Amino acid sequence: MASTSTGTAPVLSGTEFDLTIEEMAVNFTGTPRRATVANGSLPAPTLRWREGDTVTLRVTNRLNEPTAIHWHGIILPFEMDGVPGVSFHGIAPGETFTYRFKVRQTGTYWYHAHTLHEQTGLYGAIIIDPAQGDSIKSDRDYVVQLSDWTDEEPLTLFKKLKKRGDYYNFHQSTVADFFHDVSAMGLTAALDKRKMWNQMRMNPTDLTDISAYTYTYLMNGTAPTGNWTGLFKPGERLRLRLINAGAATFFDVRIPGLAMTVIQADGQNVEPVTVDEFRIGPGETYDVLVSPQDQAYTLFAQGMDRSGYARGTLAPRLGMTADVPVMDKPEWLTMTDMMGDMGGGNRGVMDHSAHGGMAMSSPAVPVRHASTEFGASVDMRVDTPRTNLDDPGVGLRNNGRRVLTYADLHTIGGPLDERDAGREIELHLTGNMERYAWSIDGLEFSKSKPIHFRHGERLRVILHNDTMMTHPMHLHGMWSELEDAQGKFLARKHTLNVQPAQRISFSVSADAPGHWAWHCHLLYHMAAGMFRQVIVA
Repeated sequence: MASTSTGTAPVLSGTEFDLTIEEMAVNFTGTPRRATVANGSLPAPTLRWREGDTVTLRVTNRLNEPTAIHWHGIILPFEMDGVPGVSFHGIAPGETFTYRFKVRQTGTYWYHAHTLHEQTGLYGAIIIDPAQGDSIKSDRDYVVQLSDWTDEEPLTLFKKLKKRGDYYNFHQSTVADFFHDVSAMGLTAALDKRKMWNQMRMNPTDLTDISAYTYTYLMNGTAPTGNWTGLFKPGERLRLRLINAGAATFFDVRIPGLAMTVIQADGQNVEPVTVDEFRIGPGETYDVLVSPQDQAYTLFAQGMDRSGYARGTLAPRLGMTADVPVMDKPEWLTMTDMMGDMGGGNRGVMDHSAHGGMAMSSPAVPVRHASTEFGASVDMRVDTPRTNLDDPGVGLRNNGRRVLTYADLHTIGGPLDERDAGREIELHLTGNMERYAWSIDGLEFSKSKPIHFRHGERLRVILHNDTMMTHPMHLHGMWSELEDAQGKFLARKHTLNVQPAQRISFSVSADAPGHWAWHCHLLYHMAAGMFRQVIVA
């Protein structure tokens, strides 16, 4: 077992890399546990590549079980993608697998195990420098990798969720909540509200599957009490490369007293937009610029369910700290979150964009439910989804801060392909909370057939969320070019958060022959079946 090294990921650069996967002793909670790491570090080493280079990565597995590394968001040959059972067989114990591919992009990305070892610590950052030099200038550059650690074995955690989907949810509705409803809306309306939720067999407080009851939230491999610190000199401009390496956690990120200018989303340069806060889903990356003064600032990342947080400090000198904010009050899902426009869409989803304007849901759109959605694995279907992208999501609406939304993102340079889509695919994100069954079109991965893209075609994909949870959907090997409700290009991404009762669309150029994974990046949703194979041929 390797010696402990957390919170100080080394930086490896060049074109030749050797990574050794092994176990390591860690202690984040007062109880010693074993983590899965690369080169004895948690997070794994930061890899610094250069656009245009061909990189070779030799990955050796010293575990007693197979594993794999996936290069998240990297455009490469499918044989190098690192998904066991889809693009290769995995890396057996004692085996070394060599990944080799040309670097065809720039920006901030990351890598992680495409197994449950992702939960136990196997993740690291990738920074790709432009061949002609970076147009974004900063005095200091910090990777800020957010993650969630549990002392439980991932399989044990998964089995608990399968037995009871809300096992880790301690924000249950109470008698006090009922009397608050009675005071606000009257006895009859309050009773009707409870009856409705009971009939739907859903819990409006179950925003995430897993909470701080078992999770300790880490920033660069450091627990909140450890206080990871990034130093600066007053007057400097800092670039923070935020990566959500969490297995199951959405983080809401802010730096009280310090505005953030978002300059990249998922490695792609965007028109700068200044905000106070943004939500980052598992798999996503955001680069921001900040200009701190001669004082300490808390870098605060609270979980979407408000059960816990990761935090660090930006400071001109070591040992300095700033006040840690009190977490926001947890909020219930609204009926619009559950039912889309039928739940009051145009009236119920009225939110402030990052620029302070009011935004409203778009008109209802026709919906096609697959026959496979009508079964025991699906406990709800949304017939009137909302299509607006200017909603920051539950817990961030009208909170008095400028909050980033997808509508604020505009990738510089426009779409990669100017062709109109020649074909349309509609997929529904489905599930059953009580059974902890997650699927696409009502079919778990084991019961599904591959999705076929024709090589070279331009197609439009519609993702329709029929569930009460936000799903970060990650398509491997190809860019997802997000569109607004009118079909206008917004942003190029590799991971897209689809909110409850929301319908989004994006265009894809099927320019990558091979077998690819497409799945929810909530690890246990993927394991439970929200996963499809895409074949491009």
